[in-house]
Amino acid sequence: MALLLPVAGCSLLTPDTQPTGLSDGDRTPPKGTHGLEPFYEQELEWGDCERGSGECAQLEVPIDYEDPEGETIEIAVLRMKAKKEAAASLVVNPGGPGGSGVDYAAAADYVVSEQIRRNFDVVGFDPRGVARSSPVDCLSDEDMDDYLAKDPTPDTAEEQAADAAAHREFAEGCAAKSGDLLGHVSTAEAARDMDVLRAVLGDGKLTYLGKSYGTYLGATYAELFPDRAGRLVLDGVIPPDATAEDVVIGQAQGFDRATRAWAQDCVDNDCSLGNSVDEVVRTVEDLLMELDASPLPASAGIELTEGWATWGIAQALYDQGMWSQLTDALVSAGEGDGGPLSELGRTYAGRDAGGEYASNLLEALPAVNCLDREDIGDRTGLIDKAVEVAPIWGRSLASESPCPQWPVAATNTPHTVDAKGADPILVVGTTRDPATPYEWAEQLHDQLADSALITHEGDGHTAYMRQNDCVDKAVDEYWLTGKTPEGGELTCSE
Repeated sequence: MALLLPVAGCSLLTPDTQPTGLSDGDRTPPKGTHGLEPFYEQELEWGDCERGSGECAQLEVPIDYEDPEGETIEIAVLRMKAKKEAAASLVVNPGGPGGSGVDYAAAADYVVSEQIRRNFDVVGFDPRGVARSSPVDCLSDEDMDDYLAKDPTPDTAEEQAADAAAHREFAEGCAAKSGDLLGHVSTAEAARDMDVLRAVLGDGKLTYLGKSYGTYLGATYAELFPDRAGRLVLDGVIPPDATAEDVVIGQAQGFDRATRAWAQDCVDNDCSLGNSVDEVVRTVEDLLMELDASPLPASAGIELTEGWATWGIAQALYDQGMWSQLTDALVSAGEGDGGPLSELGRTYAGRDAGGEYASNLLEALPAVNCLDREDIGDRTGLIDKAVEVAPIWGRSLASESPCPQWPVAATNTPHTVDAKGADPILVVGTTRDPATPYEWAEQLHDQLADSALITHEGDGHTAYMRQNDCVDKAVDEYWLTGKTPEGGELTCSE
């Protein structure tokens, strides 16, 4: 792995380097707020966790921060204690929205380096509406199967009507099953919860790792609490000024780029799907068209429809380590066996072989997104734009949203964030990231008042702890010393 630009002080980073410059605790509520003192002054009661790893607690927060004396909810928190004396807490979020921070922190040995494990308590929380924290619920498991199996590229009037009906049923189910909480699962509210967590953990400033959507959460925190934003690492950026259209177009381009990178890798390794990138892509597109008309027998009680196949392909594109598995699954589907590709789809959805969903990821995701960004009015126009710039993924990603039917109006308008007054923020972007295009990392870096940018030249979603020593050492040094790359930018190749 080549280091193209120097990291300030990187040669001085040893296994014995101790964290420096971290601030003492601060339990005062933000200035200008009233009635939040009981939340900031609460004591967490740590106990055993359901899965055995770490120690767990419940953090009480108001459902509505404008009404702190009203109803409250409990936020699930897990802490993996530092292997030595902790210098501070490192709060982590894996993305989504809808990913479980509790599960992510429980895997701390794989989430952060050994040196960070020695010196920081790794803490994760399930954001409001997610997993163990008053989870948003929309459909039964059986109905969720049908929802994810539906046609992701409706291109006839009949298919479009069926798609709209499925999204309407989903949105109505969320309102019926989730109640008032559905209007209070925005990223801004999750960021306020994170500040309460920071306070009760005893940290004066937040030390943080946010991946994918977790970057949006971290940037929102820095905007709301710049004086409390410490060493924030934002890896795989979703910029807060991205509109719903920007997200669709950007992700469609990112998945197109990743699909062609996988196809090139397949061709370079004696690909049975085609002899060129274009041939491989056509083979996949032809398979999806066939599945639209005639689903294949699969496994675990589902058929391999175009919908489930699309989820499966997306799952494998997140990680180049799964590319050979994707190729094998597509070959099997071409031979009439939908099992392997459907298993990839079930992995994305968190559905087990018995038909149960281990998480509410794909219910929480739209619940948060529909509050964070006002929906696009003209889906037809968006589809046309997306297909023009991303012919492989444009139609499916532009079609897939229940937000036009959402029962709660958006509470946020996308806007730039400079986080003036925050400590320097470390932004990380991967050049062929499918879900969070590298350009978004540049976009956030340019608008932040004080930030540094690490460019990972490579494939896959996010960069830290994904087998690139250059990235890992730069991020670790930042957490340990506060130093950012010399000159404000660093490029790491594979």
